[in-house]
Amino acid sequence: MRPEPRTVVVERLPDAPPITLPARATEGSAGFDLPSAESVVLTRGQVTLVRTGLRMRCPPGTFLEVRPRSGLSAKGVLMVNAPGTIDSDYSGEVRVPLTFLFEGSYRVEVGDRIAQIRLVEDHPITVAEGDVVPVASRAGGFGSTGR
Repeated sequence: MRPEPRTVVVERLPDAPPITLPARATEGSAGFDLPSAESVVLTRGQVTLVRTGLRMRCPPGTFLEVRPRSGLSAKGVLMVNAPGTIDSDYSGEVRVPLTFLFEGSYRVEVGDRIAQIRLVEDHPITVAEGDVVPVASRAGGFGSTGR
């Protein structure tokens, strides 16, 4: 059973085309697809901040996580800071940093789904200085759990 939905307020920016609001592609989708508000050409090795034409406000005690879409990665389009974070106090336009891996280019059109968002609970923590006892089998860092 799913918990009660929380509301994320989304504002369309006046200078952006009338794109659809973030939505789940299917009932079982974990993320809400985020459309592009501009047509851009992605080229290999260059990061392009793609506009969504949207500002978002999430409920207190939460933040939004921006994640790549697997269908784009199969085409060589990557979100370079995945996952991205939209802090609860951020009020600017959401932009998605994309790059292209292959030779040539990839065209993103207005309305193309370029990323997805998830609402995440922001559990309060405190940070305390102290001794951290290493676990011998995990002290190696990257790749320490196997090949």
